[in-house]
Amino acid sequence: MNIVSNPPDGDQHIHIDSVVDLAYGRIRAVVLSGELAPGTKLRQVELAEQLGISRTPVREALLRLAAEGLVEPLANRGFRVADLGIDAVLRRLEVRAILEPRIARLAAKRRTERDLENLNAAIVREKQAANGVAAHDASREFHVALARAAHNDELLRVLESLWLVEVGRRLLSRRWVVSEWPAEDIEDHRAIMDAVADQRVEEAERLVAEHVSSAVDHWDSDHYVSESDPVPPDVTDDAR
Repeated sequence: MNIVSNPPDGDQHIHIDSVVDLAYGRIRAVVLSGELAPGTKLRQVELAEQLGISRTPVREALLRLAAEGLVEPLANRGFRVADLGIDAVLRRLEVRAILEPRIARLAAKRRTERDLENLNAAIVREKQAANGVAAHDASREFHVALARAAHNDELLRVLESLWLVEVGRRLLSRRWVVSEWPAEDIEDHRAIMDAVADQRVEEAERLVAEHVSSAVDHWDSDHYVSESDPVPPDVTDDAR
């Protein structure tokens, strides 16, 4: 397991003022890259040595990653890499199916003109997306903008932690080329935005419930593209 390509020395050591954040970022990147198989044990001493820091910030970084569901704590035995496959995606979607309709309800009550502008901008970007990564990012941006329109920072924080950008890009890049998902997603988003704009609270809640439930049904069916299948290179370029 190698968190840094070259072990740091001297001035390359992580500075103390940002040590936890940088440890968190580097470990998180390796976990999300798929370089480490699910269940791989993360040894704090080894990580600390590679990063050139003490074990305390490494442990704090691992605890943050555990809160995101990226690693799992082991009783008195450290941490291991969590499963980020389709089962994990489904578990997160099931939580979103409970959470997001309520977010939409609050957004319909509290939205501002700026919130509506942000929702519309996300829809425009999704419609203009040239590849799966861009479509994913714009779709996620819409859901995040909807959560911001609820004006509750805790709800926003939870939603962002449930929708991991890297995992979403990998999956929706596949869905982008094998289904009618982009057009359907845009249509759903526009209907949700209209309901929020008109403050049709019950309808906004219902539309989002149906929208997220359809995603659960899709990934829970036999029709999703296996994560082991290659992704066409023209849909994985980051268009941001």
